[in-house]
Amino acid sequence: MQASPARALVLSGLILAGTALSGAAAQTVIVNREERPDPWIINGCTIAPNAACPGADLRHADLRNADLGGADLTGANLARADLRGANLRGALLDRANLGGAKLQIAFLQGLKARGASFVGANLDHARAAGADFSGADFTVADLEMVQAKRAQFVGARFVNTDLQETKFYEANLADAVMEGAKIRFAIFQDAWMKGCRGCPETWQQGKPVWDVYPEAGPPPATGSDP
Repeated sequence: MQASPARALVLSGLILAGTALSGAAAQTVIVNREERPDPWIINGCTIAPNAACPGADLRHADLRNADLGGADLTGANLARADLRGANLRGALLDRANLGGAKLQIAFLQGLKARGASFVGANLDHARAAGADFSGADFTVADLEMVQAKRAQFVGARFVNTDLQETKFYEANLADAVMEGAKIRFAIFQDAWMKGCRGCPETWQQGKPVWDVYPEAGPPPATGSDP
């Protein structure tokens, strides 16, 4: 008995659909689940909250999503380390070398990185409210979309830095250097820029904020912030 053209078309469609489903089911879904050692130690530094690793050599280390909240990494060498998504809330990285490091979407609230080098580092979308980067060097670094409310950048260097859409609400940029930086869509609301070279001092209300609110003074270091 010969099937009608319509029935043949339906059967053909069912066969093709079944074949496609069978092929899809046969594919192996690869899920990378790289487990961290316990304890997690790199060059003598235990990667954990409140770690005490001043001067540690963590160059090129894979520290993605690491929890280093409150850690002491004073003077540590983190050149080209991968710190994407890492928790560095309240950590101490004064004078540390983070040249070329990957810090995208890192949690840097309340971080102290005074005099640290971030030359060529990528901090896209990092959260750095209340952090202290006084004297830090961000030359040719990428800080696009960084949230830096009330952060301290006193004397920091932003030479040819990407600051597009960076949020500098109430930040302290006194005596900073901002030469050749990309500041398109960056927000400097109530930022303190007295003595800064190259900062957009008249970004708000056509006058520097210290002239508009002379009684306010520069924003103080407040530590961690949401």
